[in-house]
Amino acid sequence: MNGAKILVESLIKEKVEVVFGYPGGQVLPLFDALYDAPIKFILTRHEQAAAHAADGYSRASGKTGVCIATSGPGATNLVTGIATAYMDSIPLVAITGQVKTSLIGNDAFQEADVTGITRPITKHNFLVKDVKHLAQTIKEAFYIASTGRPGPVLVDVPVDVQQQESDFIWPAEVNIRSYKPTLFGHPGQIKRAAKLIAQAKKPILYAGGGVITSGAHHELKDLAKRISAPVTLTLMGLGAFPATDELFLGMLGMHGTGYANYAVTEADLIIAVGARFDDRVTGRLDAFAPGAKVIHIDIDPSSISKNIKVDIPIVGDAKNVLGQLLEEIKKIPDTSGWLKTIESWRKKHPLTYKSEGKIKPQYVLEQLYEVTRGAAIITTEVGQHQMWAAQWYKYLYPRTFISSGGLGTMGFGFPAAMGAKMAYPEKEVIDVAGDGSIQMNIQELATCVCNKINVKVIILNNGYLGMVRQWQELFYKKRYSYTCITAPDFVKLAESYGGIGLRVTKKEEVRKALQKALSTKNVVFVDIHVEPEENVYPMVPAGEAINRMINGLA
Repeated sequence: MNGAKILVESLIKEKVEVVFGYPGGQVLPLFDALYDAPIKFILTRHEQAAAHAADGYSRASGKTGVCIATSGPGATNLVTGIATAYMDSIPLVAITGQVKTSLIGNDAFQEADVTGITRPITKHNFLVKDVKHLAQTIKEAFYIASTGRPGPVLVDVPVDVQQQESDFIWPAEVNIRSYKPTLFGHPGQIKRAAKLIAQAKKPILYAGGGVITSGAHHELKDLAKRISAPVTLTLMGLGAFPATDELFLGMLGMHGTGYANYAVTEADLIIAVGARFDDRVTGRLDAFAPGAKVIHIDIDPSSISKNIKVDIPIVGDAKNVLGQLLEEIKKIPDTSGWLKTIESWRKKHPLTYKSEGKIKPQYVLEQLYEVTRGAAIITTEVGQHQMWAAQWYKYLYPRTFISSGGLGTMGFGFPAAMGAKMAYPEKEVIDVAGDGSIQMNIQELATCVCNKINVKVIILNNGYLGMVRQWQELFYKKRYSYTCITAPDFVKLAESYGGIGLRVTKKEEVRKALQKALSTKNVVFVDIHVEPEENVYPMVPAGEAINRMINGLA
């Protein structure tokens, strides 16, 4: 069979059910092969959205997402989506067309060195120059993307390779000599960690997206209950521990809860699981948990001691290592006094906002949680609304909060919601958006309507690029330089694509509008006009210690 059919057969062998993408000249053979394939193909209206949709599909399902684009601008339009997946360790296989092998390097029409461009933002990438290597390459791409610390892999396939013929030979296994992820923790390190836990007076569990990737949420909860330790999560980790549990402190870091940040600062032991101590979590490094010993569990050895010096590094899969640790722990620390201290911080520094005046975005998120009872999959764009969604909606299950954490990509949430909905058509999928971010990929309204992907979009419309405006207010003397934006009539816009639009301008209309949106079998944009200059609090200024928060009320 020709290379295009080999590629499609390879996807079938990998049990790929849905692919997102956009056709073009250098992938015509591949799209011809897809025409008869038992794979659901979703034609997005922009390649960036295809990458984000594949990403959202992966985050919701735990499977490897797949996107396809043609050469040149098609491939480069995937770059932001690939970088987003790379920063958040999401398994993704991006397949791009390329000009004929004889033309590579000649500046041919729609040629771009996509393997060179994406080398810094992929876990690995391939340029396939011989059809005989194509099936093996696809097998390796999926293996690399989904094992160890996951990430995106790009496969660039010249058009003549798609046309060449060869026997289809599917490899039984992948064996890459230089790539052998460590899955279990070193027994000696496990023993040392258990001993340190037994000696702790003020331990805290700090967990990130690696817990969700590993499926280690049950083990995390078991450990927290066993040692009576409070749990704080990163943005990427939300859902890894139930938000309604008494041990849950909420998110930590720049927009974390006051009590989470105080607890981390005063802790004598931090047990970090599947988290990488990024700058939004740590704040000023020399002031981060100054009195704490650190146990760091991560499958990626390069993440350990990268930002924070670690006392006990444990390389391995989070689920396996936590299982080992639970077996090893014999002596339980006494944390009763520590938990009382944290409870006093919780009462003294609660998440709060002034409820009078115009519609408050925090109120919208509270109502959304009550209406959905925490059972929905929430995606977000990037900005103030993202942080409010992290703070005020209670995530009870893993893979129910989908957001661009590391790269902070505006325009991510809507296509990611499409991908999540394709993974779970029976679940309610809701994109929490701002009036700025939603316009970055708003053309995907057409994709949703055409494919009956009935996601709901809640737009917190404040007339600003809200998070940038907040910084301008607090640190640039309210000089709002190009952050006031004019939004379209979102109701008419949704209707023009064949969707439904609802406008909310009064507080008493919020809950009814949310209920109506959720009961409507169509794509729905709910345009909620909120307090224009509401700020996200708490807030740790850039370069400050995380216990030095601004706690104002807008």
